[in-house]
Amino acid sequence: MYFLTTWSLTLREERKLKVFKNMVLRRIFGPRRDDLTGEWRRLHNEELNDLYSSPNIVRVIKSRRMRWAGRVVRMGEERGMYRVLMGKPEGKIPLGRPRRRWVDNIRMDLQGMGCGYMDWNGLAQDRDSWRTLCERGNEPSGSVKCGEFLD
Repeated sequence: MYFLTTWSLTLREERKLKVFKNMVLRRIFGPRRDDLTGEWRRLHNEELNDLYSSPNIVRVIKSRRMRWAGRVVRMGEERGMYRVLMGKPEGKIPLGRPRRRWVDNIRMDLQGMGCGYMDWNGLAQDRDSWRTLCERGNEPSGSVKCGEFLD
């Protein structure tokens, strides 16, 4: 699970990761015999999640990406990684919708946790609260409320 921190996932890629994970788990756990009919059947996604209690791969990626963003923001303006993350590219802009940037993914992850309109750069400066936020990012969506732990 190297380089998870640098991925800029699209919704299509997230869906493909979930499908691949379920495919691998179906191969590992195999088919089940139905108690009523006696026929073999494939496991449903809910059954796979019950059997394999590891956190969702997409949530792990988002949590690690947020952890890395906090480290980069705390590096300081003189470091190259900070300039790449926060800088504005120069030159001609291609036509069409702009591509999703890494910073946009961080903002979307925070929005999903109810912290979308906060200054995440300032929040990342406090290491303990940022770590708590990143750890809570692994929990199922909807269970994380931004104001609960920032007080």
